[in-house]
Amino acid sequence: MDPSAPKYFTIIDYVIFALLLVASMSIGLYYAFTGGRQSTTREFLLADRSMKCLPISLSLMATFQSAVAVIGTPAEVYTNGTQYWFIGCSYILGLLIPAHIFIPVFYRLHLTSVYQYLELRFCKAVRICGTVTFIFQMVIYVGVGIYTPALALNAVTGFHLWGAVLATGLVCTLYTTLGGLKAVVWTDVFQTVVMFTGQLAVIIVGVQQAGGLSEAWVKVRDGGRISGFDLNPDPTVRHTFWTLGVGGVFLMLSLYGVNQAQVQRYLSSRTEKEAVMSCYMVFPCLQVALMLSCLMGLVMYACYGNNSPLEQQYITSKDQLVLYFVMDMLQNFPGLPGLFVACLFSASLSTISSALNSLATVTMMDLIKPHYSMTEARATRLSKMLAVSYGIICLAMAYVVHLMNSSVLQAALSIFGMVGGPLLGLFCLGIFFPCANSIGAVIGLAAGLLIAFWVGIGGFLSRMSSSVVPPFNSSNTVAAVPDNITITAVTALIDAASRPVGLHGFYSLSYMWYSALNSTTVVLIGLIISFMTGRTKGEDVASGTVYPVVRTARSLLHKPSACCTSHPQHKIDGHKEINGNIKEDAGTQEETETFLPSNPVSRVEQETSV
Repeated sequence: MDPSAPKYFTIIDYVIFALLLVASMSIGLYYAFTGGRQSTTREFLLADRSMKCLPISLSLMATFQSAVAVIGTPAEVYTNGTQYWFIGCSYILGLLIPAHIFIPVFYRLHLTSVYQYLELRFCKAVRICGTVTFIFQMVIYVGVGIYTPALALNAVTGFHLWGAVLATGLVCTLYTTLGGLKAVVWTDVFQTVVMFTGQLAVIIVGVQQAGGLSEAWVKVRDGGRISGFDLNPDPTVRHTFWTLGVGGVFLMLSLYGVNQAQVQRYLSSRTEKEAVMSCYMVFPCLQVALMLSCLMGLVMYACYGNNSPLEQQYITSKDQLVLYFVMDMLQNFPGLPGLFVACLFSASLSTISSALNSLATVTMMDLIKPHYSMTEARATRLSKMLAVSYGIICLAMAYVVHLMNSSVLQAALSIFGMVGGPLLGLFCLGIFFPCANSIGAVIGLAAGLLIAFWVGIGGFLSRMSSSVVPPFNSSNTVAAVPDNITITAVTALIDAASRPVGLHGFYSLSYMWYSALNSTTVVLIGLIISFMTGRTKGEDVASGTVYPVVRTARSLLHKPSACCTSHPQHKIDGHKEINGNIKEDAGTQEETETFLPSNPVSRVEQETSV
């Protein structure tokens, strides 16, 4: 078969892809006409707080396991080796911290939108700033998430571009609108199974095409694609153990700690304990997803070696590499290309549906409901209309992305990471620092966003300008080097001379450090401004909005057995704090041992509507 010849889907491939869309729609219809029929905002936006930990954990994993990651991670491993696999180390702290700090704080306040916390802790202005920033972030990301896999599929298989975009966008909008969060979570479960099945099938067949498991291993080992620990502390190196294992923690916290799409799933759990357990269970799910993506990249190298289809000009972008591999190697296996495309669009559907539901939630709870009184039925109808509206907006954003060139597309993808860091810093400022005030929060967020776009866009423009710089003339430089210096020393001197300095060094910061830099900027600037304008006094901080870091650390050091025998309660001035309410210290044994007390009053009900 001619490698440059166009690849096409068979009827079986189209049928499998269509079945994915039909099954996803069916789940939405099922939850639209069963149970409470999505008649209240509590059921539509929070699944009536009745979800168990297993479906929640799979949905948490699927939400940001987007199609961009499914086609991007194998291409990264094929090109640069398995160094990226070390990002799995960041999953440990990136999930433990949300499980033991963010989830207890948010769950006990009985929130619907995570940005309600910002009003409780600071003021309404901070809440609106956080909400608008999140909406900006997610609309861009979803537009890119819809368009990118459809473009790759069109370039490799000739699959109609806008047919794929409209099919995924409209189907996703319909089942999200009809079935609410329950439909979103259970379709995520179904789509996760499809995603893992498609990747596993491609890996198994690809290993056979490469000559077997041992032969594939020899090829990737001899090709230098098995990476060891790169402990280079230079933050400008794109992927090292530190950038992935440490910088990745901040990225994980911005996704699994304070992002509305994820927090909304924690809040839909039946109890706080199940919410925490779902966060624990995400860890193995993410490790499996990462392993399958990396193994696919290794299998691709075992099949192609250094004869990259990109270098042979069979394709025009790294984004098309995975789909080209599937169509090239698996076309003699009817149905497998269709199964992988179903896997790819399962990742896309799960991301889009989660984004639409979370966008509708924050718009209703943060921008509309505090200012307009309405009945529950009307609020539910308006929430569904918001989900439809955001679906149309995201399809329009996909068209805007279509009008951009590939370099601007890369910049649009970076915006998602740049915005997540300042939002993480804003929540950390409120949760860990009782002295922070509203002025510090607003100015800190603005400073974090400014730094984020300065470094991100500056780095993007710097890379573009460096791509047209004349090649390094090593002959002139080496001639001036004394004879007693070895070739290794010469190489080190050349590397040192070519290392970016000044602003160029700042712009060369690895994208994995963006969240850490931006969140730290928000916290530092926020604290400085808070002390300059008058820090918040302890009695002025709303109860339940600050995590007692010092007290918790002391209790772990001096009473290690206490955390194993009963659930710790936050105490303030001789009282204990449960769900945002201050109660006398003399509580019942039942109150001490349960995650949620019998008093269902939400702290959010005490919000002002200034």
